[in-house]
Amino acid sequence: MKTRLYKPLGFLFLGLAIVGIVLPMLPATPFLLLAAWFFARSSERWHSWLLANPTFGPLIDNWEQRRCVTRRTKLVAIASMIFAGGGSVMFALEHPGLRLATVVFMLIGAAVVLSIRSCEECD
Repeated sequence: MKTRLYKPLGFLFLGLAIVGIVLPMLPATPFLLLAAWFFARSSERWHSWLLANPTFGPLIDNWEQRRCVTRRTKLVAIASMIFAGGGSVMFALEHPGLRLATVVFMLIGAAVVLSIRSCEECD
């Protein structure tokens, strides 16, 4: 039963992580870690694929082995949100409500990323 539920959830969170890479309002890192968690419990093939990915693999391995992410990962995530999200707020969005919502979602995303322990703190 878990496999039937966990595998689709793995794909859902992997999809949200991919969207989070492009959209500044969604932090990709927590969704990627959730995808890895669900795949670890439902599909060895997809979990291995994520671990073998040169971009995502080290992040997931750090999380699974040490429950942390690197400061560089946090910096890239926050910088992406600031530049892409800030650009959207400044140049692409005209409606004040959309601007405010974008800023609020970016702040929530940044808080989530910053709340994850840094690998350097684990040593």
